[in-house]
Amino acid sequence: MFDTMTMTKAVGAVCGSLLVFMLAGWAADGLYTVGGGGHGEGAEGEITQAYSIDTGAEEAPAEEAAPVDVAALMASADVAAGENVFKKCQSCHKMDGSDGVGPHLNGVVGRNHAAVSGFAYSEAMAALSAEPWTPEALFAFLENPKKAMPGTKMAFAGLPKPEERANVIAYLAANP
Repeated sequence: MFDTMTMTKAVGAVCGSLLVFMLAGWAADGLYTVGGGGHGEGAEGEITQAYSIDTGAEEAPAEEAAPVDVAALMASADVAAGENVFKKCQSCHKMDGSDGVGPHLNGVVGRNHAAVSGFAYSEAMAALSAEPWTPEALFAFLENPKKAMPGTKMAFAGLPKPEERANVIAYLAANP
């Protein structure tokens, strides 16, 4: 029943299958690996992101700027311009009452932090659930979310221009 030809065919089939799986793994690593290190690491070993969102602004200089009068900026904010700025947020947030990658932002101005039921917030955001999103709080958060709230899940780099932040807050306030 088992002659040498049958054994040779069986061993050849097993070796061929292993070779196909090995080549498929090699091709998948080549297609889906980010960075030069093969494990999401950059040149000096830092972790790199799979993608980043371009806000259209360069990094701010290291020197501290003068404090911004949020109330004055909000008084002169443009809702239509804020709608255009909000397009940067639409990949994660919606304004139709449904959640996306991030929670919906209908009525966010004045609403408490982490108040959308059923959304899985980060521990940092949930810790502030008793505090409301005031225009000043949103202004500080939107400048650099990771710096304003260490531990947030929000991967957005922020809006460095104060006028853009004021405009998008005015747009959010106009959409309860």
